Amino acid sequence: MNKLSIDPVNGACGVLLMAAGSFFAWQSLELELGTAFRMGPGYFPLVLALILTLLGLVVLIQATRYDSEPLGAIAWRGAFFILPAPIFFGLTVRGLGFVPALFLTALIASFASARMKILPALVLAFAVTVFATAVFSYGLGLPYERFGPWTRF
Repeated sequence: MNKLSIDPVNGACGVLLMAAGSFFAWQSLELELGTAFRMGPGYFPLVLALILTLLGLVVLIQATRYDSEPLGAIAWRGAFFILPAPIFFGLTVRGLGFVPALFLTALIASFASARMKILPALVLAFAVTVFATAVFSYGLGLPYERFGPWTRF
């Protein structure tokens, strides 16, 4: 009979993902859920939390089947560009507005890759901004100002 072995790195990642997803799912239950056609403020966070929990379960199951590769060097460039991007968005979305804040946030995050050049980064930021504005501002009608007071002259 084979002994069950769990890769410690992937096992820990799976457990952490499941714990985070479960915590956020539990927190979202305090908000009104609504229905799929009339979503309340807790519906979308609950769905995302359940997906995160499911992904954690998949990672945990994979940890019993495959050994992980040794951890490599920390990607400092990625951390330097990815981590501050949502903070920048949160600090500037009211002043700049949704469109410029999102464009600049996507532009900042795109440089996490050392291979990213300025023209593809601008195109990517533009495409993300157009898509997100169409979905969140026009499609869902979220009450974001598209252009804030800092952009008005």
